[in-house]
Amino acid sequence: MKSKLEYIWLDGYQPTQKMRSKTKVVAGFSGNLEDCPMWSFDGSSTEQAEGGSSDLLLKPVFVCKDPDRRNGYLVMTEVLNADGTPHETNGRATIDDDDDDFWFGFEQEYVLWNINTHTPMGFPAAGYYPAPQGPYYCSVGAEYIVGREIAEKHLDFCLDAGLDIEGINAEVMKGQWEYQIFAKGAKNAGDQIWVARYICERIGEEFGVRINLDPKPVKGDWNGSGMHANFSNTTLRTCGSEEVYHRICSAFGENSAVIDRHIEVYGANNEERLTGAHETQAIDKFSYGVSDRGASIRIPIATVENGYKGWLEDRRPASNADPYKVAAAIIKTVKSVQLD
Repeated sequence: MKSKLEYIWLDGYQPTQKMRSKTKVVAGFSGNLEDCPMWSFDGSSTEQAEGGSSDLLLKPVFVCKDPDRRNGYLVMTEVLNADGTPHETNGRATIDDDDDDFWFGFEQEYVLWNINTHTPMGFPAAGYYPAPQGPYYCSVGAEYIVGREIAEKHLDFCLDAGLDIEGINAEVMKGQWEYQIFAKGAKNAGDQIWVARYICERIGEEFGVRINLDPKPVKGDWNGSGMHANFSNTTLRTCGSEEVYHRICSAFGENSAVIDRHIEVYGANNEERLTGAHETQAIDKFSYGVSDRGASIRIPIATVENGYKGWLEDRRPASNADPYKVAAAIIKTVKSVQLD
């Protein structure tokens, strides 16, 4: 039997990389990652190579069932140079978590965008806005909810694919939704977010809807879209020390260079979202606190009630951020903290 393997990779467009994919037909495929062959592509067509030397490699790193194609599989890949070294656009290769000690839970927000009116679903093309935000978060009913059929289909497809999706909910702005992916191992978490994004885009094609990941898709008194990063390692999960938590949180705001290093990979145009309003801290400030959704880093109340054994949430990453680069930055900062 022949299988359809959809190879997915990230291109070289800046400031926000886009997903690309193409199909490879393979006979007798086992469904296992080790049996996914290396492949190549024309990097000159994706802003990743010059035309005179354009062959780049696709190294499979994650595979799951394609819930929408008969005998199909989705294959997330890394981009390598022709000599097998990581390409400069390969954010996954920068993650220092080979022992999978870090666990990540990403909260991916997105807006269902009408490509004809260039507005969120539920917004008119012109004339007036819907009622102010407030009743839309986790709401029920046709007056408040739009796009449930898309969000529900995405949830089902992610479950059918075997992704570690933990839930979905309607978000604060009308036409805005969220799903959560959790995985043990930073690379695995990033792989699954990218595959979940790919599945969502494919569903959007069916409905003629763009999956908008802009941090602030609608100006004014409307929430932006983020990708909050919940993270832990063995120390955070087991230390039982308030002091250790404060030292790790403080490291994220140690100086402007550290703050800038994070913001640089937390998504383009994130300054439009991180204003200090709408459950954010201002992009030029840093703070942390227990249950504080207006802080840069939130210490969840569940972590405190468990005796400071749990996780932290970095609320700054935007919806369009690369989860690989976000994880790499967080891991670097956590590992910089010297603990006795």
